[in-house]
Amino acid sequence: MVTKQSRFIFSGRASTSAPWPWVEEVAMWLGFAVGMVASNAFEWAVHKYVLHGLGKKKGTYWSFHWHEHHRNVKKNGMLEPMYEEPLHRAPSKVKEIVGIVSGAAMATPLLPVAPGFVLAGWVSAGAYYYVHKKSHLDPEWATKWVPWHVDHHLGPNQDKNWCVTWPLWDWVMGTRVPYVGTAEQISRDAAREELRKKREQRARQAAAQAAEPAEVELPVSELDAASGAQLGALAG
Repeated sequence: MVTKQSRFIFSGRASTSAPWPWVEEVAMWLGFAVGMVASNAFEWAVHKYVLHGLGKKKGTYWSFHWHEHHRNVKKNGMLEPMYEEPLHRAPSKVKEIVGIVSGAAMATPLLPVAPGFVLAGWVSAGAYYYVHKKSHLDPEWATKWVPWHVDHHLGPNQDKNWCVTWPLWDWVMGTRVPYVGTAEQISRDAAREELRKKREQRARQAAAQAAEPAEVELPVSELDAASGAQLGALAG
């Protein structure tokens, strides 16, 4: 039996007829807490099954995430030039914003009965865009505050660490795999640095060789003729 009291607790709707003055506030914050957890689960699932599951297939609407975003970030060491472009020159950014807003809008019809839950959905959507953008414009910030997202992009397995804002559902689902600050990262970074130095050394050697004056090699017949002329001049 659904009582008047239970309707207050689960709806989060304010009413002057509540049996206790604090019920509306408790219901609101309970709905908000549930919404934050649900939003994080939604973030995990969309990243895994939509952005990667569908995004790895070229020609799909979501292919920009894997074939553009991941490629750029891997190449630039966490930086994503897309976020520095205006919207009219960054269709991938437009798609991301549309996706985020659409996800939050899905819960909006519940506003009359669960305002706390809906509020959490919109807060999570805004937090997602801010954190994602900030992490790809400031890698040092990302390494300090959202290392799980750096792990997702720069770690050896880009099909782990699905959460962006906070890794709750990665912990729940067993997909949180640390990489930043581990011995593996230190070893891989050292190997990349060594490779970079070797490439720079080869480039300097090639530039030095190109700057040296080229020796003119005459054909054998011309060499013989030049030698005969020199001998004739000496004999004369």
